[in-house]
Amino acid sequence: MKSYRKELVFNTKKRFELINITDQVEAALRESGIKEGLCLVNAMHITASVFINDHESGLWQDYQDWLEKLAPHAPIAQYRHNLTGEDNGDAHLKRQIMGREVVVAVTDGRLDFGPWEQIFYGEFDGGRRKRVLIKIIGE
Repeated sequence: MKSYRKELVFNTKKRFELINITDQVEAALRESGIKEGLCLVNAMHITASVFINDHESGLWQDYQDWLEKLAPHAPIAQYRHNLTGEDNGDAHLKRQIMGREVVVAVTDGRLDFGPWEQIFYGEFDGGRRKRVLIKIIGE
């Protein structure tokens, strides 16, 4: 069995951003040479997420609105975590809702998606360097 590891790096400009990373994951899969196996993609930060869904602007706005209702950023004093001097208590909760990682089957050298599925990086506390791990195992 072979193993391949690659990191993606993001420097988002906004606090909240959703980024389609499907093309980068597919490129890593091609680089790996693996034809059959599994591809893990995970956020390496506790205020960011990786998830699978549809690439549609209305849905992205729905996510932003929904997450802000569930875990609003302000007032920052509502989160005990922020008493430590942080201001990202909401980002930790948003990450918990959206998830840490995805695993996609690799079949015949391609990500084995259902209709409309794509991989996204969700940033909930942007403005600094963040990483995403791609780990592919198989033959």
